[in-house]
Amino acid sequence: MIPVLATLAEAWSEVRVHRARVVLSLVGVFLAVFAMTTVTALGLLVAQVQQEQGERMGGRPATIGVTVYDPQTGMPPDPREWDAAVADLTERYGITATASIGYEEARFRLPGGTQAVQTKRVSPSYGQLHRIEPVEGRWLREGDRDSLAPAVVVNEAFLGALGVPDLSGRPTVVIGGDSPVRAAIVGVVREGYGDELLAYRVDRSAGPWDEPAPATPSAMAFGPATLELWVPPEQADEVMAVVTNDLGLALGGVQVDAYRQDSQGLEETLGMLRLAIRGAGVVVLVLGGLGVLNIGLVTVRQRIREIGVRRSFGATSSRVFSAIMLESVCATFLAGLTAVALSVVLVRNLPLESLLNSGVPLAETPAFPVAAAVEGLVAATAVGALAGLLPAVIAVRAKVIDAIRF
Repeated sequence: MIPVLATLAEAWSEVRVHRARVVLSLVGVFLAVFAMTTVTALGLLVAQVQQEQGERMGGRPATIGVTVYDPQTGMPPDPREWDAAVADLTERYGITATASIGYEEARFRLPGGTQAVQTKRVSPSYGQLHRIEPVEGRWLREGDRDSLAPAVVVNEAFLGALGVPDLSGRPTVVIGGDSPVRAAIVGVVREGYGDELLAYRVDRSAGPWDEPAPATPSAMAFGPATLELWVPPEQADEVMAVVTNDLGLALGGVQVDAYRQDSQGLEETLGMLRLAIRGAGVVVLVLGGLGVLNIGLVTVRQRIREIGVRRSFGATSSRVFSAIMLESVCATFLAGLTAVALSVVLVRNLPLESLLNSGVPLAETPAFPVAAAVEGLVAATAVGALAGLLPAVIAVRAKVIDAIRF
């Protein structure tokens, strides 16, 4: 252990003595490691954003969508029969991650007049399956089913049409119809195109305004209600077959369509993206390592007399080899550590949500990828070892008498 520590101390002292040369030689490594670490980290964060955007549209892997309707009329089954069949299905097969999605055209009384707004009636678990993160307020929750007033999550265009800047004043809106009711706006999401108004409500609640009623053709304008099941990807095909068969038997005479609606192949695409980013980082690092190697060779030629004097005083070949090698390793490790630290500061202070996700909060805000930092340090150390290998071999092979006469 003592010889190893002595060699490291000697290498560090050489780095301090020749710090001007070392700093010049490490500029390339510093920039290469900084670029590699930053690009790798940003690539992993971009992959996280792309994954969340895909899951926000189609659900998490694997999300099975199920629609049921009468093949002759196109109308869905009675809500009570549908709820009973779904409850029996999920209990029988132990499916715990489910969400229901229905569509209606609710009439909201806005300052500019009553306006029909496309409204999704969803179960609170829909937000988890689709990684929905409000830009303000909160998402729907189970307690909203028993609330005395409906809870509504709207998009930014709806809030603007209501003439309300934010949720600080606890805004409300009247939902018209046969049983008008004042709803509380509890959250705002960033969805829709332009001035398109959108709203979310819970699929079922205890209020009289939510008494189940037979579907009407106008309610079917946006398509039949959908049941979503979140299952392991390897069981997706089996679940689709079982759901189609069991719901068809339970409801009788209906058309059951089960399909996988999440973005398939997303993991493979993200894997290729990560691989390409790492490949680009390696190329940049190799270019920086060539600069260190070139300066190392020149430096050994300049220090050949010093090496000869050390050999004449009894320094062994292994001692000279390890000193030259570790000098390069210590220097590149220090440069890599500095580059990684600067990369962490840069990436953590970038407005990633604004740049990559249109300002929508991430459901799982990623920390700086540890893998990127570790890769940067390992790569810097490896480059130092490779760049110091050839100069160390040249130093060892130099004859003592020739080195002194040089």
